[in-house]
Amino acid sequence: VWFSARMADVQMFVCNKETYGFFPVPLRSHNTLQDEADSFLHTLLEVNVRNSPVMPSKYIRVPKKQPDKMGFDEVFMINLQKRADRRERMLRALHEQGISCKITAAVDGKAMNVSEIHTMGIHMLPGYSDPYHDRPLTKGELGCFLSHYNIWKEIVERRLQTSLVIEDDLRFEVFFKRRLMNLMSEVEQEGLDWDLIYIGRKRMQVDHPEKAVPNVHNLVEADYSYWTLGYMMSLQGAEKLLKAEPLKKVLPVDEFLPIMYNKHPISDYAEQFENRNLKAFSAEPLLVFPTHYTGDPGYISDTETSTVWDNDKIRTDWDRARSGKTREQAKISSEAQNSDVLQSPLDSTARDEL
Repeated sequence: VWFSARMADVQMFVCNKETYGFFPVPLRSHNTLQDEADSFLHTLLEVNVRNSPVMPSKYIRVPKKQPDKMGFDEVFMINLQKRADRRERMLRALHEQGISCKITAAVDGKAMNVSEIHTMGIHMLPGYSDPYHDRPLTKGELGCFLSHYNIWKEIVERRLQTSLVIEDDLRFEVFFKRRLMNLMSEVEQEGLDWDLIYIGRKRMQVDHPEKAVPNVHNLVEADYSYWTLGYMMSLQGAEKLLKAEPLKKVLPVDEFLPIMYNKHPISDYAEQFENRNLKAFSAEPLLVFPTHYTGDPGYISDTETSTVWDNDKIRTDWDRARSGKTREQAKISSEAQNSDVLQSPLDSTARDEL
């Protein structure tokens, strides 16, 4: 359409009030056919986030996919059994990118009662209070922690050297598979000693840039961060997390991880864990993001929309008008730039697409 309008010397306007269809952003002349194919795939994945799946024409022969684990020993995808819509969308997105995964049943914290929690030997971190809502841990947050904890246990039991852990409510950046595999290849070539590498997170410390990792493109040393929607975990990293015996002093998993790599700002929490020596890094720029943010239409949180862990009468339904988290996220929206991080050629192509 754009080309036809240009040839006819007619000015073209794009109306964003109504959805008429989708098309990939044209790439630059130096981009390859593979770049074009991956960009088109990314468009399909973005459409599928909030719309019905786009099916190929019956007149087109689509090559059969050969999914793999991208060099990881395992790719874990966490999903609540009752969230079939999320599971199906994620399986489609992974299959389209040629990625195989193991579905790990999430723990439904809402279905647990206090006596069951105590029978499992689970105790809350003394003095913990949510920084935004001034409340104890929710059952949803407990279920989220146990879901990740069970994966760490499996990593250790199966002696998996490297694993990828993803949640079911994320969207992928353009060139996701290539960028992730390139990152892991450079990490291995450099011989980097790592335990945890975020591929998606909410960066909470933005006063100064994070330290870039020398000789590795797109990698920084992680500072205080929220979210566990996507991360890489090494065997030694999982062993360190289990050795901390976190079920004896549970707090949200995205608070526990920064404690373990000694970047949590609240010393009263951190000091209750003796060995805070997790080696944590993050992809920069990030490779996955949430499908929905707090307050978006269709936003559903199985962790925050719940009840307090020891009192089913105290509900924690999210309220946009009263949400301190929304106000805090607005303040952090302009994140500090990690300008000294080594950039790869795929990053400039991704920026072109934006």
